[in-house]
Amino acid sequence: MALLAQDSAVPCALVALTVFRAPAWACLICFTSYKERTRICQIFAGIQGPELQKCQEAFSSAFADLADIEINYDDRSHLHDAFTQMTHSLQEIAAAQGSFNVAFPDAAEKMRKVIMKLKGAQACVPPCGFQDVARRFLCYGCYSKACNFPLDCPGERRGLEGEETDLTVTRGQQAKFSCTVNFQLPKEEITYSWKFAGGGLRTQDQSYFRDIPRAQGYLARIRPVQPTHSGTFSCSILHDQRPVARLYFFLNVTSAPPRGEIELQVSFRKVLRWAPKETETLEPWRPSLGELLARPEALTPGNQCLLAALAAVASASATLMV
Repeated sequence: MALLAQDSAVPCALVALTVFRAPAWACLICFTSYKERTRICQIFAGIQGPELQKCQEAFSSAFADLADIEINYDDRSHLHDAFTQMTHSLQEIAAAQGSFNVAFPDAAEKMRKVIMKLKGAQACVPPCGFQDVARRFLCYGCYSKACNFPLDCPGERRGLEGEETDLTVTRGQQAKFSCTVNFQLPKEEITYSWKFAGGGLRTQDQSYFRDIPRAQGYLARIRPVQPTHSGTFSCSILHDQRPVARLYFFLNVTSAPPRGEIELQVSFRKVLRWAPKETETLEPWRPSLGELLARPEALTPGNQCLLAALAAVASASATLMV
């Protein structure tokens, strides 16, 4: 009900601003109706007479400091409720024969404290997107103001407005797109919509795009990448079915290297990953008599005499044993 009352009060506020052209009434006019303000002064000063005019002038003067107030757009309903409570309180004071010269400044000071407790609107974060958290309401004129940025976000190719983020992937590998922005998104009712314009086309004309039904999150992944995937991918961020931002990604698919080169790369990787299981050790060589006699440099004259002596000793030993 408070929002309905607020919506009915804003058109009346615009009429009052046009008629009186008094910026000092700004916040007061945005959140109270002409009928409510007139009724309060009539209770204070009577239906007609010079006191009624003085009451209206005092009402306007008391709220002069609230002329150029800016608040977070989502705090409108809270501030409207505060002004509604203020009008009821002023009516009670007027019915009790109070003085409007005292009641109006006190009411304005209370409203100023209420406004100071409200959180201010966040700053706009360039370069793109409809940033609802940065939307603000201006009492001077009773209108809202959003960030003046385009819906389409620039890519990373050259960082210029409207260009796509380029991604080059080899055929058979994986391509991944992240649909993220650098400003805060609403916490609820956020959805993502992906589209594709194939044939290697680089474009932002939505008439060339077709929907990708199964892509619903902020992250899109393609594997394995094929030449038919070459083209422009578009991601739209939606809040309650309303577009917040739109990003573009251009995918360039290159051919895979020749098979021989791939095999060489695989072998090279195996060599890099190879490591000996145990530390190799060198053992001394102990050759047999046959191996020594088989070597050409073993049958020297000295060695031949030594072999003959050994043969003689062996024969004599055998004879003695027999």
